[in-house]
Amino acid sequence: MRIKSQKDFFAGLMFTIVGAAFGFGASTYTVGNGARMGPGYFPLMLGIVLAILGAFIIFESLVVETEDGEKIGSWAWRPLGFIIGANILFGLLLGGVPKLGIPPMGLIIGIYGLTFVAALAGDEFKAKEVAILATVLAIGSYCAFVLLLKLQFPVWPSFIAG
Repeated sequence: MRIKSQKDFFAGLMFTIVGAAFGFGASTYTVGNGARMGPGYFPLMLGIVLAILGAFIIFESLVVETEDGEKIGSWAWRPLGFIIGANILFGLLLGGVPKLGIPPMGLIIGIYGLTFVAALAGDEFKAKEVAILATVLAIGSYCAFVLLLKLQFPVWPSFIAG
């Protein structure tokens, strides 16, 4: 069988692998049933749905004819590096690095760092727009996670909050 759409084939393969991994990981928890869901119920169902969706997309990529075969282009290394780097920076800023003596900078500083570094992944960088976005995300995250969900993690740098 010939692959008629490379993009769809590899996207479906990724969905199937991630779905199977979620399903396998969820099987170590108590699953329960629809009426009394355990902690593994939602990840298991999500994994199954994702794997089925991936299988359907793979099937479609083998059956539906496309004009140019929808070839996969080259890797976009620069955006990939900035997005992964932004997430790593967020984790480091949120929790600090005690072994290196770097204190936790908190949620607000972490979100600003994440937003500014992730914005560098795009073709255009407008500092004013990124600052507005970071402010909205910081306020929204503070309201959602600290005020509403009452999660306990540093909001401000430890040398400011005490």
